[in-house]
Amino acid sequence: MKKIYMIRHCEAEGQPFEARLTERGFRQAVELTEFFSTIKIDRIISSPFKRAIQSIQPLAMRLQIAIVEEPRLTERVLSNTNLPDWLEKLRATFDDLELKFEGGESSQEAMQRIVGVVEEVFDGETENTIIVTHGNLLSLLLKYFNKDFGFDEWQNLSNPDVFLLKNENNSVTFERVWI
Repeated sequence: MKKIYMIRHCEAEGQPFEARLTERGFRQAVELTEFFSTIKIDRIISSPFKRAIQSIQPLAMRLQIAIVEEPRLTERVLSNTNLPDWLEKLRATFDDLELKFEGGESSQEAMQRIVGVVEEVFDGETENTIIVTHGNLLSLLLKYFNKDFGFDEWQNLSNPDVFLLKNENNSVTFERVWI
């Protein structure tokens, strides 16, 4: 049975590509390392965003596994314009997966990016893989496997958060494993 541990990055200073982890976020990255101390990991794939890389660096160093940066794991862009009501617009994109705002991508487009990465990992050779990404993209992946996962579940994600995806006989299930 193949397993993928999906990680939402630790607490960060902001949303831009170069946003670093906060002091608390760096402590959380160490907690992630402890969390995975008894779990065999074969591969680590991460969004190239600084906060994602910093979230998994301590574990990668401990395991001596190179972090593979994957551009398809970057956070979804809702719009390239300032949306004062962005939260309500984001909520709407969980109900209408094709809804798209200026300069952004639809939920469906973003979902296809991350699903492609997950399918490649499940089709690959490794048994236990970690994928580090962002909250909205992670939520869309979970919605792909369970249509009831939506805006409220996205709001209840933590930084960090960890979900375990299992692929048994081409059937994918997931559970939240971060306490």
